[in-house]
Amino acid sequence: MNKIFKDNKTKFVAVAVVLAALSRVLPHPYNFTPIGAIALFGGTYLSNKKTAFIIPLAVLLFTDLLLQMLNPGYAFYKGWIWVYGSFALIIPLGFYLRKKVTGQNIAIASIAGSVIFYIVTNFGMWVASGFYPLTAAGLADCYIKAIPFFGGTMMGDLFYNAVLFGVYALAKWRFPVVLKETN
Repeated sequence: MNKIFKDNKTKFVAVAVVLAALSRVLPHPYNFTPIGAIALFGGTYLSNKKTAFIIPLAVLLFTDLLLQMLNPGYAFYKGWIWVYGSFALIIPLGFYLRKKVTGQNIAIASIAGSVIFYIVTNFGMWVASGFYPLTAAGLADCYIKAIPFFGGTMMGDLFYNAVLFGVYALAKWRFPVVLKETN
């Protein structure tokens, strides 16, 4: 565990990710959650690629377990693994951002993450839920019916990315020594 949290930057990012993830237990519009932002933020600022996957995925699992205790059946439903898969695909977008952190690039990566989540999770819903026939028409129907939820996903990703990346930039500006990475 000490190897994962070896520097202040990693500790700061981990705390930010946990705090953002805890907002999942608060009432919110459908799909307006921090999970895509957590993946992108972790991929960007957790310098060790293994850690960049471990921390966000562990936090997602922890908050899913918490949500499951608060509301049984909420977190682990048919196809939940597709959420984790989409999350794992968003983390590498953060790797792309590492040397190019700008507002525009964050917004583009955020929207790309929302699209990845939409495509992967709705494919999973089509495959695993039994709600749709396993035909091209069934897949199209699944994607069409999910369009209203896509707006919540994109707005949540943009909002939480603005918060996470904004707080990090503010902290780095205000306390540059604290967030300096130690090797």
